[in-house]
Amino acid sequence: MERSVVREQAVANAGVHMMSTSPRRELIRVGVVGLSARGGWAATAHVPALAGLDGYELRALSAGTAESARAAGKKYAVPLAFGSAEELARSDEVDLVVVTVKVPHHLELIRPALEAGKMVFSEWPLGADLAQAEELADLARRKGVLTAVGLQARSAPPLRYLRDLVADGYVGRVLSTDMLGSGWIGGATYDDDYAYVLDVTSGATLLTIPFGHSVDALTMVLGEFREVSALIENLRPEVTHVTSRAVAAKSAEDQIAVTGVLESGAVAALHFRGGTSRATAFHWEINGTEGDLVVKAGLEQWWYGGTRLYGARGDEDALTELPVPARYQRSLTQWADRSAEPACGVAHEYALLRDQATGSLAPDEDGVPDFRHAVRRHAMLERIREAARTGRKVTLAEHGG
Repeated sequence: MERSVVREQAVANAGVHMMSTSPRRELIRVGVVGLSARGGWAATAHVPALAGLDGYELRALSAGTAESARAAGKKYAVPLAFGSAEELARSDEVDLVVVTVKVPHHLELIRPALEAGKMVFSEWPLGADLAQAEELADLARRKGVLTAVGLQARSAPPLRYLRDLVADGYVGRVLSTDMLGSGWIGGATYDDDYAYVLDVTSGATLLTIPFGHSVDALTMVLGEFREVSALIENLRPEVTHVTSRAVAAKSAEDQIAVTGVLESGAVAALHFRGGTSRATAFHWEINGTEGDLVVKAGLEQWWYGGTRLYGARGDEDALTELPVPARYQRSLTQWADRSAEPACGVAHEYALLRDQATGSLAPDEDGVPDFRHAVRRHAMLERIREAARTGRKVTLAEHGG
């Protein structure tokens, strides 16, 4: 089938087609790999996130065929529709390539964008394994391009406020932290869209996605691990299709229990269960010498947004909710009342990436997690698998974990 670029008439739709209102900031022209007319993560999170941001223009998209690209271009009012990621990467009208496809395809679709010298925003996990992540990070370093990986919890206002509360001594010296989560994937059933996560080699598992997002947030707030012990089990080796009731083999894990010591000396315990729980979707406690902090969420994919913070310290006997100060919203005040939407965390990461790319990031503010950060997190997960496989405690700091 023809794979040449297809130009569509842009539709004047302010909710989809973004234009900057700031004369001082040059537009970052975005091309999304994997934006489909049938929906999906790109449509659910990236399109709305970009729509509400100054400084970006959703300029292009690519799909598996020219026909599907045309359909998506028409639906989302994107003027340039390409039949392949390679064509999109070569376009002079794209500054930032966003890759939103399934993990097993990341390597082949990110590589052309880096080779073309483009900025790249990849969903997490970066690669199907550590070796792929290292290859992409090395290529990005050699090309000297700005990169971002979709660990959006790091950009979310509640998590940045939580980190500051801990750093400012709200709980005193941190003694321990406990995190309990339900994985959403790894349950008793599956559907066609997520059949690929049954295979542990896909790179999209309970460990890499729900646990990976969560442990990255924990380390952002409390610091990295010094050592860990782990149990990783597949207690449901067979699962059932939600409609056909066909039974399929599953090699990916559905139970993860990790205990360890942080570099600060605090003790940490994390337990993630496959599927959903009637009791707890996500619960995270931080206990210290002077107080306690709690993060709660009603959604298994808690890093999407909608988290609430609670705390108590000193003589206070009961936890109370801690509203996030307005300053943590940066310029994204339109998301203040939409924090539970999947696009909210993504929007905040885009805002940081924009400020980083334009040199307007505040001197005391860290930027987005990049491909080098992704490698460190992939390395950590590999060491956790090693701990589970060997039954031994492993150290992390010397291995980039």
